Amino acid sequence: MKRSSAKEDLKIIQLFDALDKLGDYDEKMLLRKLPTIEKPQLANLKTHLYKQILSSLRVLKSTENVDLQLNEQLDHARILYNKGLKLQSLKILERAKEIARANHKFNFLTQVIALEKKIETLHITRSTLEKTALLAEEAVEVCTHIEKVTKLSNLALLLYGWYVKNGHARNVEDEKDVKLFFKENLLEPLDEDAEFYEKLYLYQSYVWYAFIRQDFLMYYRYSQKWIDLFDAEEDMIAVEIGHYIKGMHNLLNAHFDLRNFEKFDITLKKFQAFAATPIANQHDNFRIHTFIYINSAKINQHLMLGTFSEGLCLIKKIEEQLEEYALYVDRHRILVFNYKFATLYFGHGDHATCIDYLQKIINDQVGLRNDLQCYARLMHLMAHYELGNNEIIEYLIKSVYRFMAKMQNLTVIEEEMFKFLRRSFHVSARKMKPEFEAFLQTIKQYEKSRFETRAFAYLDIISWVESKVYNKPMSEVIHDKYLARKKRIYQQ
Repeated sequence: MKRSSAKEDLKIIQLFDALDKLGDYDEKMLLRKLPTIEKPQLANLKTHLYKQILSSLRVLKSTENVDLQLNEQLDHARILYNKGLKLQSLKILERAKEIARANHKFNFLTQVIALEKKIETLHITRSTLEKTALLAEEAVEVCTHIEKVTKLSNLALLLYGWYVKNGHARNVEDEKDVKLFFKENLLEPLDEDAEFYEKLYLYQSYVWYAFIRQDFLMYYRYSQKWIDLFDAEEDMIAVEIGHYIKGMHNLLNAHFDLRNFEKFDITLKKFQAFAATPIANQHDNFRIHTFIYINSAKINQHLMLGTFSEGLCLIKKIEEQLEEYALYVDRHRILVFNYKFATLYFGHGDHATCIDYLQKIINDQVGLRNDLQCYARLMHLMAHYELGNNEIIEYLIKSVYRFMAKMQNLTVIEEEMFKFLRRSFHVSARKMKPEFEAFLQTIKQYEKSRFETRAFAYLDIISWVESKVYNKPMSEVIHDKYLARKKRIYQQ
């Protein structure tokens, strides 16, 4: 048995070394490199190697993760209990409870308390009546807390899922549905002594609720509360790095939507400083997410300032890193980046390259973000309009209109846009300026309308029309608005 086990371990090491040297997995090549391993053995050896790698990673990473530490403590307590060392097991459980409470890990507490109750029920441990009563109270308290957290986290998750599928609320009916769903699933107001996770998931629920409804002020308020929660308990950043990163991303988006230029810059610098810390880099998952969100924010900053040419300089490096992280980046993120790249090229005036990026979205069959699919098609139409491809414009107008109508994605702004494009066919180039002026006057009145802000957020149609009216590049129009707003804030 020992010799057989040693042989198997040697084969596993050989398999690991061979796999490590392969660029892409090729089973035929692998078997040629490992003549001592037959094909029927390979599946079992790979399974065994996988388990060994996970076990090794657990040992290596246990000090970096509270959940792994707590599970290790629980495993030790169970081993001691099974060996008959009940009091020693209870001591470890007591220490584990302290760590769990300090890090708000109530789900873990249920497992600890369950084992404590089992030991106290089945054995004489010399515990006092007071201690056993306290344990029973503790079990009820933890279950009550977990029930609240479960309901709030479910609400946050379902609202986020609604947004990924549909985007923003398109009309009064959408808003009515979201409001009703939110009201039916929201708990009573939290107590003053509410725990960290109760607050976290409550704030997340409000963030998605506000974002779907395009109530950007509420979106900002609860994104800030989300980050303030971590700032008040800084130790929790290391415990819930993913939630902290997501909160920073939402806060940056809120500043972008409200055009809080200075706060956006301050928050981005804070996020970049965090991204350089050991905590943010201890796992690939967190490193990739900070890369995605920081680069998304950098592009948004260029879109806000109208500095499109500078923004284009980011694209090559972002694409290289996206390719490097291809196994770990979901399709939704790729779609969003392609749309942002297309927007930069559109604003810069390179409409042909803009179309190339939009085609990647239009040809995508994943079925995510109906709103992104709609606005990609609308920008695609506008890019062809800019290029003067009149032979396909009429077809595209009908095609995009049908698609957006089918998706129930037509707001007043889009309806007016299609009317304008249809009219422009019958107007000579020298008479177009009055048409643009009339179109601008029509859409400007909807600039503050909540259900129309989505069109302006996805594609700055007003700035595009203004560039035609004032005969300026779109980048200059947007940058002038930034300078004017900055001047007003300074004068206040």
